[in-house]
Amino acid sequence: MSTGIDTEGGGKRRPFWVDAVILALAFGVFVTMVRLGNWQMDRLAWKLDLIEQVETRAFGPPVAAPIKGAAPEYQRVTMQGVFRHDLSLRIKAVTEIGPGSWVMTPIEGAEQTVWVNRGFVPPQMRLDEINRPEGLQEITGLIRSDQPGGTLLEQNLPDRDRWVSADLALMSADRGIEAAGYYIDAAHQGAAADWPRGGMTQLDFRNTHLSYALTWYAMAVLFFGAMAYVIWDRVRAPKERTS
Repeated sequence: MSTGIDTEGGGKRRPFWVDAVILALAFGVFVTMVRLGNWQMDRLAWKLDLIEQVETRAFGPPVAAPIKGAAPEYQRVTMQGVFRHDLSLRIKAVTEIGPGSWVMTPIEGAEQTVWVNRGFVPPQMRLDEINRPEGLQEITGLIRSDQPGGTLLEQNLPDRDRWVSADLALMSADRGIEAAGYYIDAAHQGAAADWPRGGMTQLDFRNTHLSYALTWYAMAVLFFGAMAYVIWDRVRAPKERTS
């Protein structure tokens, strides 16, 4: 009858159920690593598709800004209308040239009103100091999606006229207008030194998903090898003691 005593080693052997729990946990870690690698591969496919879409849409000839209907992100569009400078607002921004604000101004066209990101201004510059074209204007820029809810750390506060994201519905309600469900990142207009500084849409997308995927897969392989060795060593040890 087995007493659970390791007479060769002089101590108790670990119960089988403990080994089973450790093995189950180790297998869970291995599966998690593989799934993280698979997730990174899915993200890689998404990122490559996004890059292809941006290159196709953002650098092609402009089309008329969509009226209601679908508005594909980064599509290059053109629109005519009159800027409502009296309704402009500033959205907090951090760019390659430093912190400041995006100047958001509605443009009233013949068939719709669209919010336009006219570009970047430094924090000390007032809105009445920037270039403010009057009369009928034609703008060219890129379609951008609504950004409701603020950011991870900050919220839009309309009552303080404090904005951290392009929450178009909230912006329109605050300014008392009806606008499209997208906005346009305008190309730079006027002289090179004029403010606001347009044409600063980020079109270079960091793509590290493949390296992350390979890292997770490599860790899974090494972990599997270590787990297999521990199991083999656990099975081998009693046989050596009885030989």
